[in-house]
Amino acid sequence: MQDTLIGLWGLFASAFISSTIAPGGSEAVLAYMVAKGLYSSQALLIVATVGNTLGALTTWGLGLLAAKRFPLATLLPPKKQQALAIVQQRGVWVLFFSWLPIIGDVLCFAGGWLKLPFLTACLIILLGKFARYAMIVWLFT
Repeated sequence: MQDTLIGLWGLFASAFISSTIAPGGSEAVLAYMVAKGLYSSQALLIVATVGNTLGALTTWGLGLLAAKRFPLATLLPPKKQQALAIVQQRGVWVLFFSWLPIIGDVLCFAGGWLKLPFLTACLIILLGKFARYAMIVWLFT
């Protein structure tokens, strides 16, 4: 039982860290754990999705804090300015692609900066993360 919890917490930590500013490889961790078959695929899917979503919401919160401290978008690096423009043009639905490597973190940051509706952003981010991890579970089952 304790080994099971440690494994799931490890997946959660990997998914959380992978969705913040720090790089990570939660997809590889999930694929390995699914392929080993030691855990229920549904449990792995839920743990990875929740961890990765909470990491994205942390980045969203950092964007919100940055907007309060530095209200002028011109203070942002060019990559974040570009993401800000994309999110402004496309709206909250662009956060569905928060699972994409590199740009996903920046999209979440931009969503926080623009003070997009939290619950809507949370749901859309969750859907994107779930879809990506569901595909990995399906491929490695």
